[in-house]
Amino acid sequence: MGLVGGGQGAFIGRVHSIAGTLDNRAALVAGALSSNPEKAKASAPDYDISANRAYGSYQEMIDAELKLPVGERVDFVSVATPNHTHYEISKAFAEAGFNVICDKPLTFDLAQAEELAKVVARTGVVFGVTHNYTGYPLVRQARDMVRSGELGDIQAVRAFYIQGWLRTRLETSDQKQAAWRTDPARSGAAGCFGDIATHAYNLGRFITGLIPDTISAHLKAFEPGRQLDDYGTAIIRFTNGGLGTVTASQISHGRENDLWIEVDGTKGAIEWHQEEPNKMIVRKNGEPHRIYTRAGGPYLGDTAGRSTRIPSGHPEAFLEAFANVYTAVFDDIVLRVEGKSFDGAKSLYPNVADGVDGMNFITQSVASSADGGAWKKLHHACCR
Repeated sequence: MGLVGGGQGAFIGRVHSIAGTLDNRAALVAGALSSNPEKAKASAPDYDISANRAYGSYQEMIDAELKLPVGERVDFVSVATPNHTHYEISKAFAEAGFNVICDKPLTFDLAQAEELAKVVARTGVVFGVTHNYTGYPLVRQARDMVRSGELGDIQAVRAFYIQGWLRTRLETSDQKQAAWRTDPARSGAAGCFGDIATHAYNLGRFITGLIPDTISAHLKAFEPGRQLDDYGTAIIRFTNGGLGTVTASQISHGRENDLWIEVDGTKGAIEWHQEEPNKMIVRKNGEPHRIYTRAGGPYLGDTAGRSTRIPSGHPEAFLEAFANVYTAVFDDIVLRVEGKSFDGAKSLYPNVADGVDGMNFITQSVASSADGGAWKKLHHACCR
């Protein structure tokens, strides 16, 4: 495993390193941990990366790793950097033949995402995108229930991601995460909607498989002086006639990482909350509500079971879900190394097409909001 980003003061890079090595299927052995060469090398001991594989830039990392025998090179690279760098870094590694796991959103804008998808198709590398909430066992259980028809035809999806950490102008302090996430030059065209609404949207797509048709969105920066949205809501029309809503906030008092989703079908409904991830509510008209628990019994399918590590009653959460995305990517990397065919579109991990879908969601949400909430086409050729 190689890591780009994650230097001193970063958050998500450490998460990637833990998730990628949690099941002992990979070891972190190389990294370009910062865009500042001195900081990059100074951060290496924090990850137990030896000095000779602590690189000052991602290009230096590519050049040096390619000089190693094939069996000694990193098998994949995790990109855990600010949004505006995802494209150039991911593209460079993919074109050099390295498998890539990239943080979301996939790129800075839709055009970059579409181009990156072409690069991945041309090079044949395995490419994952860490919409990590798809890794929770009960999220995967919900997906299986939809696909088996247990909930009937899906009519409505409501997804929310509510935070409060940007209630004040935190970006004017020395808070690194707030600074780049609210900067359009580094974050992209959207703030809150690009940062967390994409997770809510992806979660709905992952569970239901519904194909989006059109979107109407309203995004707003409530905090005075902020350049990008800190609140937004969108209505989505799906091609099957169903409706969806996505609401995201980073200015709601006292809220932490309150991501939740509700799915209504003709035969039943589910409700799942990320802050209480080890249970899911299942409702069917005229019947008592059921509480499904992670690893709770024979009512859970094989997919949820394979996504669980410890007995029910011992909580599993964010890091384990993140690791489940990595595990699914690893399965395809092994197939590629063995010279066997793989199909990321049929795997459980979000792939480059899902990344393009997420960038299209951001792009059309911003366009709709700028046009007074006018309906914009959301369907994209990448949708699966």
